[in-house]
Amino acid sequence: MPDSALSASLAELSRFFVGDNTVEETLGRVMDLTVDAVAPADMVALTMLVEGRERTAVYTDELAPEIDQTQYDTGRGPCLAAFTETRVTEIHSTLEPGEWPEFRTVGAEHGILSTLSLPLVVDKTAMGAMNLYSRRERAFGEGDRADAELFAAQAAIVLANAQAYWDAHLLSTGLAEAMRSRAVIEQAKGILMAAEGVDEDDAFDMLTRASQRENIKLRDIARRIVDDAIARRRVP
Repeated sequence: MPDSALSASLAELSRFFVGDNTVEETLGRVMDLTVDAVAPADMVALTMLVEGRERTAVYTDELAPEIDQTQYDTGRGPCLAAFTETRVTEIHSTLEPGEWPEFRTVGAEHGILSTLSLPLVVDKTAMGAMNLYSRRERAFGEGDRADAELFAAQAAIVLANAQAYWDAHLLSTGLAEAMRSRAVIEQAKGILMAAEGVDEDDAFDMLTRASQRENIKLRDIARRIVDDAIARRRVP
């Protein structure tokens, strides 16, 4: 791959603002840029933890997860080794005997004749593995491996930033929602205290019992009480 193509992909990766995209969209774009950056790669996939298990999280070709499933079924394969052992793994030819025979067989059956897998590491922590597949034997030369390692290092940072951004965003959204819920619950308690002549604890107990009885979230019960009170005040 000419240096200009690698440089262009790296430049676009460096300009990638994670707040403009979801984590899934970020992963997809990183995969597309990897194909551009490393010429021998006919398709690219990303192995990550999905609900606590290693899975092919995103890919550029539908064949990738079919091939990778053999790794997850057997617990052995180049992508898993790259992820769990944080080392670069390579299969020069799936037609030849060697490590991970089950994966080699399935890869060859699907027309994948060589692979290169690179760990995505940030602060010594593996986030996953970037897996490059080629339909040619011995497709990845020394220069290709160097380009892939450089790109994987930058991609890992982008993915870490995307994950951190959306984790923080969701936390912020959750806190804001919690604050709004607390406010409406306090308003409903005040309405009940005034209407029923009860104290704060008894008002909260009334809300809780209504929530359990009607199988409705506490904040929704509170919102209904507040809305009803507002509606009554508007009636002449």
